[in-house]
Amino acid sequence: MLASLCVAFGVFLSGFVINEPAPYELFLVVLIGIWAVFGLRLSRHIAPLIALYVIFNIGGMFSILTMDDVKGTPMYMAVSLFLAFTSMFFAAIIEADPRRLRLIFRAYLVAAIITALLGILGYLGFLPGGEAFTRYGRAKGAFQDPNVFGPYLVLPALYLMHGLLTGTLKAAPLRIAGLLILALGVFFSFSRAAWGLLAICMMMLVLIMLIKERTGAFRLKILVMSLIGALLLVGAIIVALQFDQIADLFSDRAKLVQAYDGARHGRFGRHAIGFLMAMEHPLGIGPLEFGLMWGEDTHNIWLKALMDYGWLGFVSYLALIIWTLVLGFRFLLRDRPWQPYLMLSYIVLVGHTLIGAVIDTDHWRHFYLLMGIVWGCIALEMRWQSSLRSQTHGRAHASPPRRSKPGYQAFAARSQ
Repeated sequence: MLASLCVAFGVFLSGFVINEPAPYELFLVVLIGIWAVFGLRLSRHIAPLIALYVIFNIGGMFSILTMDDVKGTPMYMAVSLFLAFTSMFFAAIIEADPRRLRLIFRAYLVAAIITALLGILGYLGFLPGGEAFTRYGRAKGAFQDPNVFGPYLVLPALYLMHGLLTGTLKAAPLRIAGLLILALGVFFSFSRAAWGLLAICMMMLVLIMLIKERTGAFRLKILVMSLIGALLLVGAIIVALQFDQIADLFSDRAKLVQAYDGARHGRFGRHAIGFLMAMEHPLGIGPLEFGLMWGEDTHNIWLKALMDYGWLGFVSYLALIIWTLVLGFRFLLRDRPWQPYLMLSYIVLVGHTLIGAVIDTDHWRHFYLLMGIVWGCIALEMRWQSSLRSQTHGRAHASPPRRSKPGYQAFAARSQ
């Protein structure tokens, strides 16, 4: 119980990254170290996650060798490797005990609501010193960048939405209030990537649940509650747009292509230049060098992999994303105790993969947490299948046949 509470506290700290190293890193360094001493087990089921993340970071280390002046890049790579370790850690502890998923999601939800409130109240000027929670006139909560703050809120928003669609009416008011707070936090971040991510993920959740639930009554409930939720969100945004400051910034940020996107050396122009450079630099040009060279970062995770981690890093990252999405999709709708957590994390991971075309996600802490959750659930499914095969094989050779514990009880007993 103490170990699980420490994990929940670590996840809670992920919502507060104003300075680096953040409390999240400092706490997890100690927690992972202690856990490793007292028996952290990395199973073969998460071996692809481990191997591909290690290769990805080796690519970054090779990229450093191409630099004349390494500057602060060794620390950058150390952070990359540490975040990869956090992903492996979360996958391992979830595989060891799936009950930790509930704690992780609840801790994430509490952190998200607190940091969203800080961003909203700071943006509206209701907090003394609230400018610490804004940047460029946009809410950023307890983060350094609004473009990270907004996407961070999407998974807990989906968690509350799923609870609304499947839970009881008694808990609905609290879930609606929490969902409105998170949605307004995303809105006030004025991050186009976050807006698109939230919209895409919500639509995917409704679609998957309509496919999964076969009864007409439940499908009707999903459609009705989704419609009510959409109307409430639209209503809240319409009220917010009555303020001139909000309306002006919204009209500017709502443009699909900004001036700095389509200019000659804008975001998309730099993408084209970067991919051409990758043809000439198979080892990359070194971490962070692209931003120093062109005045802006890559704003594309695939180009980021090529420039900072070389072709070795790019191929390993591409393989990891494909492997994760294929396996996750394969197990997505199976009736398991952890299926809701896999479904929510998988949807948000797909969304992050899509927005990776216009933003860098390689140092987003919650992205590595998402990967850890999805791989932890994949490992649980693999263990489940292995357990079923063992029971079937045992019954085939047993004489006389013995009664065994059904389904999840037998699996949980073996896990303990």
